[in-house]
Amino acid sequence: MLKEAIYHRPKNQFAYACNDDALHIQLRTKRHDVSTVFLYYGDQFEFENNQWKHATIEMTISGYDELFDYWFVEVTPPHRRIRYAFHLKDHEQEVFYTEKGFSDSVHEDFSSYFCFPFHHPSERFSAPSWVKDTVWYQIFPDRFANGNQANDPNSTLPWNSTEPTTSTIFGGDFEGIIQNLAYVVELGITGIYFTPIFKAHSNHKYDTIDYMEIDPQFGDKTTFKRLVTECHKHGIKVMLDAVFNHCGEDFPPFQDVMKYGEKSQYKNWFHFSSLSSEQDQLHFHTFAFERSMPKLNTQNPEVKKYLLDVGEYWVKEFQIDGWRLDVANEIDHQFWREFRQNVKNINKDVYLVGEVWHDAMPWLFGDQFDAVMSYPFANILLRFFAYDAIGAEQFSHELQGFLHQYPRPVHEAAFNLVGSHDTPRLLNLANMNKQKVKLLTAFQLSFTGSPSIYYGDEIGLTGEQDPGCRKCMPWEKDEQDGEMLAFFKKLIKLRKSYPILANEGTFSFLEANNNCNYICYKKETNQQLFIAVMNNHPTKRTIPLPLNLKDQTIIDLWTLEEFAAHSDQITVTLDPYDFTFLLISKSNTEALNELSYETS
Repeated sequence: MLKEAIYHRPKNQFAYACNDDALHIQLRTKRHDVSTVFLYYGDQFEFENNQWKHATIEMTISGYDELFDYWFVEVTPPHRRIRYAFHLKDHEQEVFYTEKGFSDSVHEDFSSYFCFPFHHPSERFSAPSWVKDTVWYQIFPDRFANGNQANDPNSTLPWNSTEPTTSTIFGGDFEGIIQNLAYVVELGITGIYFTPIFKAHSNHKYDTIDYMEIDPQFGDKTTFKRLVTECHKHGIKVMLDAVFNHCGEDFPPFQDVMKYGEKSQYKNWFHFSSLSSEQDQLHFHTFAFERSMPKLNTQNPEVKKYLLDVGEYWVKEFQIDGWRLDVANEIDHQFWREFRQNVKNINKDVYLVGEVWHDAMPWLFGDQFDAVMSYPFANILLRFFAYDAIGAEQFSHELQGFLHQYPRPVHEAAFNLVGSHDTPRLLNLANMNKQKVKLLTAFQLSFTGSPSIYYGDEIGLTGEQDPGCRKCMPWEKDEQDGEMLAFFKKLIKLRKSYPILANEGTFSFLEANNNCNYICYKKETNQQLFIAVMNNHPTKRTIPLPLNLKDQTIIDLWTLEEFAAHSDQITVTLDPYDFTFLLISKSNTEALNELSYETS
């Protein structure tokens, strides 16, 4: 038994409160190294006949990656506190694992056990419940639709008249979105994420000049309020983009510093290393190395108050439902804690999404964000489905490793995108293979979390890295891929009609076949079993289902055909880059108990 691989630490993804009563506890061990794990646990203050009162429960493997097995159990401490340890066995050895390390035998010295001191519900990660049922649509406002040419800047080009550049403006605005809201509703969208709408010089508006004013090219506050009202009327949530890491160079406080230097009252609003320079150029921190985007000092009380007021204002006055927080990982944690508290005091159901492209656990303890943009998730999907960079087995390993990187409630609220204004178009990433795009999207929309679609991906819009990925939305039918649009509509409708495709049920892989490059995974509740099989291969395949479904009634969710399984072995035949979604009802208790799973 490789002790070096055994790991646990409380109060993170390895031990956390999943609701007001229960705790999830997880242990990591070397892959295929441990045969059984038992959790010893009890209340450190509870004794019976002068003996410490404790219980034992067996843990199960919830998943594995290339290196590790992950063991899981749910327990409900009656008094919201718990001391616990792990008893591990393989075929030759057994060890007892506590906070102090390893011993050869089980002992009841609970002072050395791991400790979850007390579960305070206010400290539990809790995201707005509506997020779990939301399918997002990201809109880059200048490129969606021009509904009011009267507010077009002088430099506005005719709609879709040329390939976009970093500086072109096409005149997209709020009126255009309102006029095409029926399209968004028909697609099945229940949440819109807008890239920045506040006053700025650029087409992307990430160089904010005034956080309290809407850029005139999009409309005014009255129009925006009408847009939010119309969205809410159709059951669509609205999330805005907040750029608090940096501002634009024409932000008045920054201009004041540039003019008055050391004498400016705003000199501590930014990160200046010097306010004088022999080269006649001031030195200050920026977003990346972009001098037109100076970095704000969010630890300055005046800056903090200004930005907190911004966060509160748009929630209070316009009833927006969420904030997407740009470059969130470069802002101090205390600022985000206060931001969350202030905004949630106005509306506890506001959704806070941080832009973090890496392991985001430090922001997801429940005191800062409800979610982050799941770029690691997107990367795993793209490398398997789009790039052919990894095979089925590695895809399974990487995704399972990702699933065990965060607590389960975090995954349920995750903002799961596969494309955005910062990446090439999905069709380009898939080397113009539409079937691959469909297969990837089918996985995205049948996975845990809150999926996001970048405007135009649903009609086969193409484009390389920024600015190519920010093309105008074509509204002429002959410029849209109608088949792709119908596919997206059907997939979204399925997810909304069958919650087990969304966040009901526990996800796990049944098989990941490297030779034929197909995957089979399931999601399961007490009432239903959902099975997906995906053939990520350029040839037609007949794939055996790795479980016993004899005498079960199965519904093909894509065709809505129902059939009964009468043999021990069931197969599905899939075209290249095709998939099937199967649903089994668990009404037959005896048959349910006989279901067997053979995981690879």
